[in-house]
Amino acid sequence: MELLEQYTGHFVGLVWGVPLVVALVGSGILFSFVFGFPQIRFFKHAIDIVRGKFDRPEDKGEISHFQALTTALSATVGLGNIAGVAIAISLGGPGAVFWLWVAGFIGMCTKFVEVTLSLKYRDITPDGKVHGGPMFVIKNALPKSFYPLAWAYALFVVLSSIGAGNMFQSNQMANVMQSTTGIPPWLSGLIFASLAFVVLIGGIKRIGKITAKLVPSMVGVYFAGALFILFSNIEMIPSLFAQIFHDAFRGTAAIGGFAGVAFKDVLVMGIRRASFSNEAGMGSAAMAHCAAKSTPVQEGIVSLLEPFIDTIVVCTITALAILATNVWINPDIAGSEMTAVAFETVMGPLGRWIVTLTVTLFAFSTMISWSYYGEQGVTFIAGEKWITTYRYIFVVFIFLGAILQLTVVLNLSDAFYGLLAVPNLIACYFLLPVLKKMLKNYDFKTGTEIE
Repeated sequence: MELLEQYTGHFVGLVWGVPLVVALVGSGILFSFVFGFPQIRFFKHAIDIVRGKFDRPEDKGEISHFQALTTALSATVGLGNIAGVAIAISLGGPGAVFWLWVAGFIGMCTKFVEVTLSLKYRDITPDGKVHGGPMFVIKNALPKSFYPLAWAYALFVVLSSIGAGNMFQSNQMANVMQSTTGIPPWLSGLIFASLAFVVLIGGIKRIGKITAKLVPSMVGVYFAGALFILFSNIEMIPSLFAQIFHDAFRGTAAIGGFAGVAFKDVLVMGIRRASFSNEAGMGSAAMAHCAAKSTPVQEGIVSLLEPFIDTIVVCTITALAILATNVWINPDIAGSEMTAVAFETVMGPLGRWIVTLTVTLFAFSTMISWSYYGEQGVTFIAGEKWITTYRYIFVVFIFLGAILQLTVVLNLSDAFYGLLAVPNLIACYFLLPVLKKMLKNYDFKTGTEIE
């Protein structure tokens, strides 16, 4: 088993190596120049769309713009914002935060591209159910020779939903609940498996309603706690930003228990953790947006808000809280525990409870959103008749994830998650001319698109 853990750990390291990081960053930069930096030009328009300014009852779909955004955010705003940022800083130093920002900024454009294409090529059944995502883009827009890529993407989505989107979340949730409240993992696993089942049987409409309430609440509680820490250390904020920019290009010298890292490690760690957090380039969030009552370009513009909220806002306040309290130089703490200690340092036991609550809610929201992504993969491979079976399996793995330490499974699921980028980015590159034409035919005054 130790040997298998070693091999799978090596495999996930290969997948998430420099080539994938370069592909994700390079794609985001290219898309940004091709479309004239839509993350800046379309930002206000995106907010207007979410507010309902351009809503039309006749648009096809199952949920609203806001519900689609919160469903996608519930999958991205999660442990990556609490544990992932802490890992990035512990392994890459403060400079990793700068590259996390860079990845978030260019990821806004990548998200715009993949979501717009997914809505254009989504499948809508006669009874109004929507199925979409990169696998449907490849099937409906590219030659038949590309079909194996679509099938591979669907398979990777199913495997990622069981591992990274389910068991990892359940495991971390159970651990933090046990350390804070003493609740045994089997009990918390059973409780959340039951709650998830109640949500999942309602499909995307119920998921959309739950996340529309859950995401703003959990981000608000966490944001308030982090801001309290920052205001308590307000005099340190300018120097923290100076350190982030300095270390981003020169690496980080050894401080206290911190080992110090070179520039390449800072760069890779910042980009990698941002990619895990906001999913830009993976195409997964496009599956949630495909259910929106919207036109393709309109929903694509909405989606660029995701990396901004997830990476540039939520991840930044986590990073500043960790840096302001200096917990990052302690080699004995890592992940969500580092964030919990940072909150506890300033706020006492209440701080740890805030992190416990948000980790629990983040993990739960991520699981229910990723279950929907897995359903889309199952539908593509085997048809809708297998969705109910998949939901039962998914719920069982929530419980198993809480009580077992399955390093091999998690290594493989992380690797499959990284491989999602390959078929997705290939489809995006081939269809850039189509998207340019769509954007040219979009009327920003009315929010309509000429077919």
